[in-house]
Amino acid sequence: MTDQMGAEVKVAVLGSGSWGTTFANIVADAADLRTAEGHKTEVVLWGRRASVVDAINESSENPDYFPGVTLNEGLRATTDPAEALSGARVVVLAVPSQSLRENLAAWRPHIPSDAVVVSLMKGVELGSLMRMSQVVGEVLDFPEERIAVVSGPNLAREIAERQPATAVVACPHEETAVLLQELFRSAYFRPYTSTDLVGVEIGGAMKNVIGLAVGVAEGMGFGDNTKASLITRGLAETTRLAVTLGADEHTLSGLAGMGDLVATCSSPLSRNRTFGEKLGAGKTLEQVIAETKQTAEGVKSSESILELGWANGVDMPITESVVKMMHHDLSPAQALVAFMSRSTKPERYGV
Repeated sequence: MTDQMGAEVKVAVLGSGSWGTTFANIVADAADLRTAEGHKTEVVLWGRRASVVDAINESSENPDYFPGVTLNEGLRATTDPAEALSGARVVVLAVPSQSLRENLAAWRPHIPSDAVVVSLMKGVELGSLMRMSQVVGEVLDFPEERIAVVSGPNLAREIAERQPATAVVACPHEETAVLLQELFRSAYFRPYTSTDLVGVEIGGAMKNVIGLAVGVAEGMGFGDNTKASLITRGLAETTRLAVTLGADEHTLSGLAGMGDLVATCSSPLSRNRTFGEKLGAGKTLEQVIAETKQTAEGVKSSESILELGWANGVDMPITESVVKMMHHDLSPAQALVAFMSRSTKPERYGV
């Protein structure tokens, strides 16, 4: 990657769901600041559904996810991935984590060979047990200096409404992270940089699983002591896994760890927390899936995260309980009993 992004940059955001739309709007708003500084940024959002794309182009609104929220007028949308990707210097991926490999294979012929690819996804791939950046690297055969991730306490609805928020842009090459930080910085969205790609990605993936567990506790009518315990123990579980995989433990006490965990476990806007809450209230997994419009990444990724932990000798009691609830017919009450009655032992991290 060159020392500078250049005076003119095209950013393609692939995925017009809630977070993809929101992030494209962030970059379009940031582009207004860059214009004032003598730079030009073109932002194109790819979406699968023509109705959503047409609404964005004609009325600057995504009615499926953010009715009434006005998007940046400079944001353009298309259903043609080749059009979105043509000439893009930065490609932002915002699709469900378990569909990433299939989508990348289809998009690969259109992704410029010198582009920087940024993952917004928070999950671990089933089967391969790869983090999203690893999937990107394998499918596209890109070097690590051109693969980055964005993670943090980023509830899409609040940021779409331009409420102040922060995030972490992580890339093993700090130069790339700094360039992306400047490209994504708007009046209300402040990115910080990190070179700890492993810690940032594991924090993002794990918070979905812990969010499901906290949601279940909420749905069962338990109070703040129970939820605080799950959040704290969840952070310890996350840190154990991340550090074993080579992360810096301090990353998990920052925005991409504790920050994201608190937002996900505390807000009714969180897909995973809401999903878990409905389970805890007595609905079946099939019922919750049927009425859930957006993807709750933790439901599927919990399995691959547990396998990843076991493969590396990491104790994952909360994740194991979530997997049993989601995929092995264990009731929320039985899962809670299993978690609370497990034997205790000294631990390296946390309480």
